[in-house]
Amino acid sequence: MNSKKLLGTFTIAILSALIAVFIYSKLFPREARIVTATVNQPASFTRFFTAEGQSMVSFVEASKRSVEAVVHVKTQSTRQASNPILEFFYGESYRDTQPVVGFGSGVIISNDGYIVTNNHVIENSDKVYVTLNDKREFEAKIIGADPSSDLALLKVDGEDFHYIPWGNSDSLQVGEWVLAVGNPFNLTSSVTAGIVSAKAKNIGIIQDKYRMESFIQTDAAVNRGNSGGALVDIQGNLVGINTAIISPSGGYAGVSFAVPVSIVRKVVLDLIEFGVVQRAVLGVSIQDVTADMAKELGMAKIEGVYIASVREDGSAHEAGLLKGDLILAINGVSVNSATELQEQINRYRPNDKVVLLVKRKDKTKQFELTLRNLQGKTEYISNSTFNTILGAHFRALETEEKQKLGIHYGVEVVELSAGKLRAEGIREGFIITQVNNKPVNTVEELEKILQGTRGGVFIEGIYPNGVVQYYAIGL
Repeated sequence: MNSKKLLGTFTIAILSALIAVFIYSKLFPREARIVTATVNQPASFTRFFTAEGQSMVSFVEASKRSVEAVVHVKTQSTRQASNPILEFFYGESYRDTQPVVGFGSGVIISNDGYIVTNNHVIENSDKVYVTLNDKREFEAKIIGADPSSDLALLKVDGEDFHYIPWGNSDSLQVGEWVLAVGNPFNLTSSVTAGIVSAKAKNIGIIQDKYRMESFIQTDAAVNRGNSGGALVDIQGNLVGINTAIISPSGGYAGVSFAVPVSIVRKVVLDLIEFGVVQRAVLGVSIQDVTADMAKELGMAKIEGVYIASVREDGSAHEAGLLKGDLILAINGVSVNSATELQEQINRYRPNDKVVLLVKRKDKTKQFELTLRNLQGKTEYISNSTFNTILGAHFRALETEEKQKLGIHYGVEVVELSAGKLRAEGIREGFIITQVNNKPVNTVEELEKILQGTRGGVFIEGIYPNGVVQYYAIGL
């Protein structure tokens, strides 16, 4: 056989083989296969791979762990309904009382029955009930609440409860998968998935002068009833408490917010140990650095947090910080917004020491501060009977604040919870100047007057806008 015939025969054989392969692939298509692969992750995390090697994440195990520890929260309270006709004839004592039922979610955080939820879920409640995923129901005791972070702590009797372990919200990254677990619209044990959209978000929903807003923003679906539920990572660890949505219609619109577990854990530990949150402050007013501010101050770049004023009785004043200083970091953690700075400070208690990196006139310097409480002292605030009955915490005014309002004494209501003051309509920021016609200049004076009084108390004061108000309460 000559070379030409040999080449022709070989070419025909190759073409025939290619045609056969093509026909086989069309007549007998190969189905995609999913195979599991062992990866170096905790047992609650499973990753799948397609036959082509593409990675897929499974939320099954994390969901199983989470739903067993997320509870349905039901609250009962009463409210007075105005009846103009009865009030005209008989006065306000004839107002109708109507029962009110509310719903939300909660997260079991320990095997002995401690449960975290939102303050707005249980606020003003007479009774709170929780229903577990296995349909057991318990009446819960309110251990404490913190309106500033919109968190509350409940307790049910029992042991060996399923609970969600603490995660690490600091290590969360934008784009990371998270699950929202709760009871939207009373649909129990619902799980949705999304990603972390942003961190350290302040959306201005907490109506509290000392509000702590540094939310984790996600696109996991959250609706009414999800409040107080869990935000978990794909290992099933708690990284946040779902709290709010932004929506023009009241329904889910693609954005939800959760209190990070770095804040949750601090609040919980304080409520368990003290019954009240030990809030530390620097004693400064702060604001974000804007592009216009940076230009006006001649800054080379936008960085840090601007100190707008310094309190006389604060730790910042004692350490030598000044108005116009820029706080760049706290204990080595960079801060570039007021929200980030507040989140870092709220991890500490009064009398804790912190180191601030500060820029002043293009020079950086470190300052060591001993943090104080809202009253300008380093002691812990006690959850005394006095504070419990009134439902408030107070601080003495500085000289400059008194001069601005044209008063010579006064004690400010800085935090309000359920109690006699809020029941009478007193709002945060109200400055008590006199009680039973006696001037009040310190928290100790206020406490002494009230503890030595029986029956009715007449309170005179002023709001920051200059409006003078009078209140009468019974002790």
